[in-house]
Amino acid sequence: MRIGILSRNPRLYSTKRLADAAKERGHDVKVVDVLKCYMNITANKPTVYYKPRDEKEKLNFDAVIPRIGASVTAYGTAVLRQFEVGGVYSVNESVGIARSRDKLRAHQLLARKGVGMPLTGYAHAANATEDLIEFVGGAPLIVKVMESTHGAGVVLAETSKAAESVINAFRGLNANILVQEFVKEAGGADIRCFIIGDKVIAAMQRQAKEGEYRSNLHMGGTASIVKLKPDERAMAVRAAKVIGLDVAGVDLIRSAHGPQVLEVNSSPGLKGIEAATGKDVAGSIIRYIEEDSQKGPNRMTGKG
Repeated sequence: MRIGILSRNPRLYSTKRLADAAKERGHDVKVVDVLKCYMNITANKPTVYYKPRDEKEKLNFDAVIPRIGASVTAYGTAVLRQFEVGGVYSVNESVGIARSRDKLRAHQLLARKGVGMPLTGYAHAANATEDLIEFVGGAPLIVKVMESTHGAGVVLAETSKAAESVINAFRGLNANILVQEFVKEAGGADIRCFIIGDKVIAAMQRQAKEGEYRSNLHMGGTASIVKLKPDERAMAVRAAKVIGLDVAGVDLIRSAHGPQVLEVNSSPGLKGIEAATGKDVAGSIIRYIEEDSQKGPNRMTGKG
């Protein structure tokens, strides 16, 4: 197969692992920076061109693996849609990626399908701040910028006064925010479930370092292998399907009310999960593409 990996940096661990895994299985692989792609939008021959330097190249792939960064979501999904219009298979559809990047929409979709989540509030008007705090059970609580990634733009407010100050400060910057219940019993730990198709193929527990509430590995968190409970496994798969993703990282926490979904990630990193579990996650993704692509190109409606 001719496989395109849509990634801005071929040296990133996840990009390199996917490229190497595909080559090992005999595929022709090309890493493409989406920002250097441009499109010819016509009725009969929709095409994508690539111009990293002076000469342009028409891209012809059988399948693409989108590794689109959050900062280029809009243009990246536009390029991916052009591949979809041209009948190219994508392991994650543009619809699902767009849903996952819009945290409010993702929470609304999960809530509609009855997927458990921490209590969450959202408002525009400043006079609704007190109600937002009340919705989530009061302080301590989490204030989360909707465009945040890797734990950046996520603040723990330990008192109601602090929460009001943080919320109003973000509003002053015209930032879109969610206010979310702080689940104290999670103890600064969450579980990353790596979904491929309808299975959790790897899972790790991430523990925040001392004095930190965010468990992200690049913020000093540690990772270890974890045994999932049946309800956790089922919830992770269901969350990915609701958003419309076939490859996803679903983050869960263990609360007094059972597992709850924190986030569904459409471009989950491979380094932490492969190191913690010793599993060939990249190879599993390529094998899934080989099988699933035989069903034909995407329908551009989301798989959820």
